[in-house]
Amino acid sequence: MGHNEVLLSVNGVKAIYNHAITALHGVSFTVARGEVVALLGANGAGKTTTLKAVSNLLPAERGAVTEGSILFEDLDVTTARPADLVRSGLVQVLEGRHCFRSLTVEENLVTGGLGRSGKRAEIAADLEKVYAHFPRLKEKRHALSGLTSGGEQQMTAIGRALMSRPRLLVLDEPSMGLAPIVVQDIFRTLRRLNREEGLSILVAEQNSTVALKYADRATILENGVAVLSGDAVELRNRDDVKAFYLGQTPSPAVPNTPILPAIAV
Repeated sequence: MGHNEVLLSVNGVKAIYNHAITALHGVSFTVARGEVVALLGANGAGKTTTLKAVSNLLPAERGAVTEGSILFEDLDVTTARPADLVRSGLVQVLEGRHCFRSLTVEENLVTGGLGRSGKRAEIAADLEKVYAHFPRLKEKRHALSGLTSGGEQQMTAIGRALMSRPRLLVLDEPSMGLAPIVVQDIFRTLRRLNREEGLSILVAEQNSTVALKYADRATILENGVAVLSGDAVELRNRDDVKAFYLGQTPSPAVPNTPILPAIAV
């Protein structure tokens, strides 16, 4: 599969909040069609802000892109309505497993199909596809989302995004607060979606170990700047990268996930 066709292009993006606080000082990276790209960095490095810029969600939070450009194919993201971006295939799964807690798992999934006004037969077919990728959701389809586990809620949020038929799936910290075995399971499924259906994926992760295992390429952010980009395998093998940018001491005994999730910037 040729990774030469650029799907998303982020160029020299600067962003501020409340007209004053600079969150991004110059972030550039691309996602090619059929590629899995990870955005890595410590808490507060600017990962969430970058993803919100990519989905044009910053204005809703009194933020703004002040410089640079973001293109999804030929679409200027900074002037597009978020709903139009979703319709054109750029679909984001926000941090924190957003589910409608009082709806069942299946009702949650169906809302993703309604967003693009899918026909009933299409929605039914898409549901079966999601259940094939996440058999756990099929078992729980009649359970209220609010009563399912954190991992199941994250799968529901991803499943709902898949029901919108994305061409680029954007995920913010899918591993946050989840057990390592569940995280592996979710990333394995994302990789399968990428391989089998050509789904392009942009994922922001603090858990660099798992992200670098499943991504093709990665960009590391530090204090709102993209400091390093490269092949995931290369970055995975560089001790200096692990020590300086990913806050890992070379000893594998240090956990890479903070105990309490801080507020994401």
